[in-house]
Amino acid sequence: MAKATTIKDAIKRWEEKHPGESIADATEVGFQFQWPPIEKMDNSLSALTNARKLSLSTNMIEKVAGLNGLKNLKILSLGRNYIKNFSGLEPVAETLEELWISYNLIEKIKGIGVLKKLRVLYMSNNLVKEWGEFNKLQELPLLEDLLFIGNPLYDNVEESVWRTKATNNLPNLKKLDGETVLREDAEEDDD
Repeated sequence: MAKATTIKDAIKRWEEKHPGESIADATEVGFQFQWPPIEKMDNSLSALTNARKLSLSTNMIEKVAGLNGLKNLKILSLGRNYIKNFSGLEPVAETLEELWISYNLIEKIKGIGVLKKLRVLYMSNNLVKEWGEFNKLQELPLLEDLLFIGNPLYDNVEESVWRTKATNNLPNLKKLDGETVLREDAEEDDD
């Protein structure tokens, strides 16, 4: 079995594909679909000092780590990994605006509240099954776009009930599961 790709390996590959460019200057960096997959995020990521968007989706990462040097990060894509929780995001709490973390193993939403600037959260197809966990999203004052389909909580309620309860619990939402949130006519207009 091949050894996992490290962040250092991924950086080296990136620099080979972008001759004459330094990864430190890049504003958008993609380490998705690495083969063999990346299993660990580490402090090598601190080389991405100017990254505004970082994609590590479709790997085998179990926990978020190594984000300390990413002072400009606005979009973090971690979809299709094995991430179980939101710890490790604290270093980007002041800048992160979008977190794409669908298709992971997240059951508990504890720790998401540090992301005070988060506007977009795509976390479909995870393992959240309780309203108590869902309600922790209220700790995100700027959250306006949420993708939550495919979680047991979503799958176990009728769609109209889900939309009503979710939008009532998160009054700032403008978009839920890809659809615009209509506040006034939400009751009678639902098809």
